Amino acid sequence: MATNNARLVALDAICSVVLDKKSLSAFVYPEQDDAFAKSMVFGTIRFYHQLNDIVTNLLEHSLKKEDLDIHCLMLLGAYQILHSNVASHASIFETVNVAVDLNKDWAKGLVNAILRQIDRNKDKLLAQTHYSHPTWMVKKIKQNYPSDFEQIFNQNNTQAPMTIRVHPKYSTQDYQQLLNQVAINSKLLEVAPQALVLDKPTSVYDLPDFETGSCYIQDASAQLSAPLLEPKDSDLILDACSAPGGKTTHLSELAPNAKIIALDSDETRLERVVQNAQRFNINNIEIIQGEAQRQDWWDNKPFDKILLDAPCSATGVIRRHPDIKLLRKPKDITALVALQAEILDNLWQMLKPGGILLYSTC
Repeated sequence: MATNNARLVALDAICSVVLDKKSLSAFVYPEQDDAFAKSMVFGTIRFYHQLNDIVTNLLEHSLKKEDLDIHCLMLLGAYQILHSNVASHASIFETVNVAVDLNKDWAKGLVNAILRQIDRNKDKLLAQTHYSHPTWMVKKIKQNYPSDFEQIFNQNNTQAPMTIRVHPKYSTQDYQQLLNQVAINSKLLEVAPQALVLDKPTSVYDLPDFETGSCYIQDASAQLSAPLLEPKDSDLILDACSAPGGKTTHLSELAPNAKIIALDSDETRLERVVQNAQRFNINNIEIIQGEAQRQDWWDNKPFDKILLDAPCSATGVIRRHPDIKLLRKPKDITALVALQAEILDNLWQMLKPGGILLYSTC
């Protein structure tokens, strides 16, 4: 695959979600800082249900299984026409040429015809109400939030802002000044005292002193957990389901002399905890691979504080992970509810009398 073709890279990522049912977070971009490719991937997946309905309705017949990458290519083109700032003629021309890169020259005429039809009907298509969520999720959200469902759908289809947690060795105002010096604008958040919301996403390597632990990329809501626990240097703290370590490192920032156990069942994701601890030069975290619904990893010393960041549907972070709309199924929710209850029943037994257990989901 030609790694210099951003649309080809984007198509590869889109197919990994749509056809292979893989998480976007598992996709490895040839160039990690390829912002254009990533914007097309996330945009196409974000509006997948709308784009798929449009393209499917225009096709005279479904494509063969081995040609479903062409279907995904048309979704990519439709996204550019309907929702991106790329000029329509460039969107169509460049997207059609990807069919050649796929060695499917026969598809050029089909892709061109479908995309030109979408371009001609652009205003009409955008005027139609489409929540771009799976049917089961639309039904459930409408049922549970009858007054707010439109706002929820609109927010879910909006790109999440890039929020950072500034290390306490800096004041947020001082770090904001450092960002200004490299032409990165940000704003303070009253609800999360260590948070800065960037005006637009940027590479982490453009953030001043990022590699030496100046800040951590973390949504503002996630930054509320550690302060709620009020960690103290004398505490023994468990961060259950801790990977990739955002809340773990936050606990350490607030109580650098506390003993913190970072527990997670996923060995690969625990490597991220290790990397984050190293970047912040943290040495008060013990990392344990184990299952939070079991006790075989526990040494029977009760914890002063427990942060249970329970595995959940992740439907609360769709803005950040739009592939959830394609990958999550109703049966997953039922299984997760049972797992959450099992973990909670297990972990509260490890808490000291008078201790605090904080239950957190997205």
